[in-house]
Amino acid sequence: MIPRSYSLSNTFALLTTFVFAPIAVASFVLAQEDKPKELPTMDVESPLLKPWTGPYGGVPPWTLVRTEEFVPAFDVAITRAQQEIDAIAANPASATFDNTILAMQNAGDDLRRLEAIFGVHASNLNVGPIPDIEKTVVPKLSQHGDSIYQNKPLFDRISKIYDSPSMKDGTFTVAQTRIVDDLYKTFIRQGARLDETQKAKLSQINTRLARLFTDFSQNVLEDEKGYVTWIDDEARLAGLPQSVVDAMASAAKERANSGGKWAVTNTRSSMDPVLTYADDRALREVVWRNYYNRGDNGDKHDNNAIISEILKLRAARAKLLGYPTHAHWRMEPTMAKEPQAAMDLMMKVWPKAVARVIEEVADMQAIADAENADLKIEPWDYRYYAEKVRKEKYDLDLNEVTPYMQLDKLREAMMWAAGRLYGLTFKQISGIPIFHPDVTVWEVSKADGSFAGLWYLDPFAREGKRSGAWMTDYREQQNVTSEIRPIVSNNSNFVKSGDGATLISWDDAVTLFHEFGHALHSLLSNVKYRSQAGTNVARDYVEFPSQVNEHWLDTPEVLNQFAVHHETGEALPQSLLDKIKKASTFNKGFDTVEYLASALIDMKLHLAGDADIDPDTFERETLAAIGMPAEIPMRHRTPQFAHIFSSDAYSAGYYSYLWSDALTADAAERFVEAGSFYDPTVAKSLYENVMSVGDTIDPAEGFRRFRGRDVDTGALLRKRGFPVDE
Repeated sequence: MIPRSYSLSNTFALLTTFVFAPIAVASFVLAQEDKPKELPTMDVESPLLKPWTGPYGGVPPWTLVRTEEFVPAFDVAITRAQQEIDAIAANPASATFDNTILAMQNAGDDLRRLEAIFGVHASNLNVGPIPDIEKTVVPKLSQHGDSIYQNKPLFDRISKIYDSPSMKDGTFTVAQTRIVDDLYKTFIRQGARLDETQKAKLSQINTRLARLFTDFSQNVLEDEKGYVTWIDDEARLAGLPQSVVDAMASAAKERANSGGKWAVTNTRSSMDPVLTYADDRALREVVWRNYYNRGDNGDKHDNNAIISEILKLRAARAKLLGYPTHAHWRMEPTMAKEPQAAMDLMMKVWPKAVARVIEEVADMQAIADAENADLKIEPWDYRYYAEKVRKEKYDLDLNEVTPYMQLDKLREAMMWAAGRLYGLTFKQISGIPIFHPDVTVWEVSKADGSFAGLWYLDPFAREGKRSGAWMTDYREQQNVTSEIRPIVSNNSNFVKSGDGATLISWDDAVTLFHEFGHALHSLLSNVKYRSQAGTNVARDYVEFPSQVNEHWLDTPEVLNQFAVHHETGEALPQSLLDKIKKASTFNKGFDTVEYLASALIDMKLHLAGDADIDPDTFERETLAAIGMPAEIPMRHRTPQFAHIFSSDAYSAGYYSYLWSDALTADAAERFVEAGSFYDPTVAKSLYENVMSVGDTIDPAEGFRRFRGRDVDTGALLRKRGFPVDE
């Protein structure tokens, strides 16, 4: 996914943090149909079932993993988790926060650790037996989760606590009250009040969805592996930066394929520079079609039938649970609360973005006509001619910027900025198990020198790694009896250089800072309960800390120190810095429309109820109805839209990036008003009210405390250079 992030929605995160950690490819509720009376047979000495050992409170034992142990280990871990939940539900003592809510928080450690390890194999190492293991494991987890939500004695205990005087008389802290309230409502949303027949039907739906999510994800992976564009004629590389050509040559060597000397892999980081710089229009079209047709090629990996079934099942589940549509069910625990609020924000921006696209296309067409190109701008032309317009209007050629965008230096840059803002320091360490040679591990310390957490970085694309960029928690912060610090990772798909520094695009650099913002959200967490730590917040709030972190990339303090030429070591010239700043709102029509088209399709699909939907037809007709410019594709076409079809995580929730960006734009203006993005008073407020508090307070209240008022959505329009309504 290009989600620039991966984290669970609060609907599911609450239970998962009580009972288990999320699998990195999908947010599945855990479940089990029949409760085994005894542990399944396997070697319970397997490292997959042991507490993590080593420094830093224990680290994942990546080097001890044997894939053949995953399935039996899940059987054991699920059984143990189930037994712990059953014991809580059967406790003869009156229900209290400690013996019920906190006990649930502490249950399922074996399963939580196991999922963290398997999640990396499913997302970063999905080769060999892993796809088949995933198809076996995921339904088991779905069934187990349903058994928890449908455990009547357990829900009765939670209900008694929810209805107790302690919820109203100040006995509970604000954080405790939020936990009880969210857990109680989550159980209801997951079917705790259904009768036995309805519960059985719900479990069937969830188990089937879990399998379909896995099939969808694996189909996209197969199309990313299968549709490589091979090039053997050097003339076709005209216009591409040398760093991109070198990376394409390296990709070809890695695949040991005689298809050509250069390879364009079917991921965004490989596709984007070809569409931006390649003079060969036919090559641009082939690469574009390969990428945007993933999951839509009419073969055994086609996702259209899977999507239709997912939509039907989601609609049936929502109806069973008493909601008009899946969108209403998913959005209840968000900041927006209901679909109309999200639609209102999107439609406030959509016409302004489309109007800007019309202007952008006119500028491009004028250049193409002046060059006698004899073409009408098509989607595979947009990025290419946008760069020509950028150069003409702003005298800015991003090709001139790329040599200064070294991955390692930009990593240093974001660490440096985190030090200035929050007092964090990063030290690379060795001797810690890693799951691939590309991975590096960093010890993170607080300003007082105490341990803040571990940060893993897995930056490069490879076969078996899902596309996009995301953040994962291997272990969440908590401080019930003693402090446990987080272990987090950032994962990207940058194209590794053959020799020398790996250079990335400006957009990739933004993504790098974005994902690091998610990591900081977890590393800076300072809460008591795991279920409220770090990124365990509302889906339409979780992108706020990551999007606001993007703003430190283009600060002069970062660019002057870390944007240095990979050959000469010279800093990015001030003239280029000035041009970048001047062109900050350039091409925002394209950026906004390609994103919003996906967000609107997502919402409309999930507001359609139980209608019979052919995904390709629905996409085509809906885009026409909303006035989608023909020159732009959706950022994520429906057959590859992993945000919404590889799990429930972002379903009816892709609008979240825009919702969070409204907060982000307004937050950034506070730094501007203070005169610096490193203003210590504003940075301290951001830490205290946003980065450290997790879900211990209402996110709207946290933002209000930071900004001094409710969000001004006009900041979002100003940020994108769109007119602000009076």
